[in-house]
Amino acid sequence: MPENQPDPSGNTEAFRAFAHTAAPQAPARASRTPLLVGGAVVAVVLVALLAWLALG
Repeated sequence: MPENQPDPSGNTEAFRAFAHTAAPQAPARASRTPLLVGGAVVAVVLVALLAWLALG
């Protein structure tokens, strides 16, 4: 008795479409650049304040 419905796993095109679908990705991490720039600015301000107090 022949089957009227083809086996979907035997379809190469359907398998390729399944294999090439994009997997869900994790959200990108926030950049640390603003944190580093802020820390550098605070360090410069503190050094300038200490220099002003020492030489003042």
